[in-house]
Amino acid sequence: MNLMTVDGYHARIEYNEETDQFRGEILGLSGGADFYGSSPDELRHEFKKSLEIFLEVCKEQGMEPRRQYSGKFNLRIPPELHEKLAMTAEEQGKSLNALAQEALQKSVTAQRNG
Repeated sequence: MNLMTVDGYHARIEYNEETDQFRGEILGLSGGADFYGSSPDELRHEFKKSLEIFLEVCKEQGMEPRRQYSGKFNLRIPPELHEKLAMTAEEQGKSLNALAQEALQKSVTAQRNG
């Protein structure tokens, strides 16, 4: 995944062959904000402009700009994998939640560093 960061906000960047432009979508917002550019410099400029507008609208409407997360989510996996994970957690003296949290943290860290 191609990411661009401005002021602590991250955007996923994709290339659109039809328009010959890059499209960015700011991630983790309480609403949608996207932007377009033909070069990295233009894309970064449009990212900043789009973010400023979004933050201004949030302020005017009394909205929190970042999406709020509860820290909980449901995960559906095959029963066989559930059994293997439960056994692995038990072997390591951990809860299934702790094992899953460690694996997810490793995945996020590898993604950000890769």
